[in-house]
Amino acid sequence: MATLPSVLITGASSGIGAVYAERFAKRGHNLVLVARDKSRLDALAAQLREAHKVAVDVLQANLTQPIELAAVETRLREDARLGILINNAGMAQSGGFVQQSAQDIERLIALNTTALTRLAAAIAPRLVQAGAGTIVNISSVVGLAPELGMTIYGATKAFVLFLSQGLNLELSPKGIYVQAVLPAATRTEIWGRAGIDVNTLPEVMDVDELVDAALVGYDRRELVTIPPLHVAERWDALDGARQTLLADVRQAQAADRYRLQA
Repeated sequence: MATLPSVLITGASSGIGAVYAERFAKRGHNLVLVARDKSRLDALAAQLREAHKVAVDVLQANLTQPIELAAVETRLREDARLGILINNAGMAQSGGFVQQSAQDIERLIALNTTALTRLAAAIAPRLVQAGAGTIVNISSVVGLAPELGMTIYGATKAFVLFLSQGLNLELSPKGIYVQAVLPAATRTEIWGRAGIDVNTLPEVMDVDELVDAALVGYDRRELVTIPPLHVAERWDALDGARQTLLADVRQAQAADRYRLQA
């Protein structure tokens, strides 16, 4: 029987990442768990080893720190057993755009976009060489909705969706599956860290339900999985409209409405 690929999960100490870890362990995959909080990682690893008899490695890393990010990249490049990357680590935005300090902006973008992209770039060449593998990027419906007022966070998540779609076009012909998962508000610690009381939000999905839905999309090899979207055709219509718009972009001349009238 073929050995199942090992799975590296970022942001694995709690929330979405911890549930992904449990679900993949239950499926028989060995794991590499990445997060900042080593004691929580160790506790989760021990629990998963005991419950599911899988090998679980712990890699403590703050992905906004260049040296620690580089260590995770090295593991992804060099560990041939790793065939699945769950790019989950992320942080939310507290306050509006004008409340953000330079440091806040830097940290949010470093984690939500730079680290995620670099980790995908670290594993992709090896997966291409093997002709198989998976990259799952956790985006957000906020990336579709500037109206929600989390401008920088939403922009990072729009980046993650675009990146995933681009990677799919480049890598799927080489046997790589790339999935973007777009949660809405989910009951995780990301809110508390941003100074937001999750209980003040009108609708919140439990994290187990979110991950189980995302894994249904994963098993179906969906490219974009939006668990809280109840009318799937809405996404198809949006993506179809985008492609129609592109067909109407003719770049040799400005559109008539922008021409100076004689």
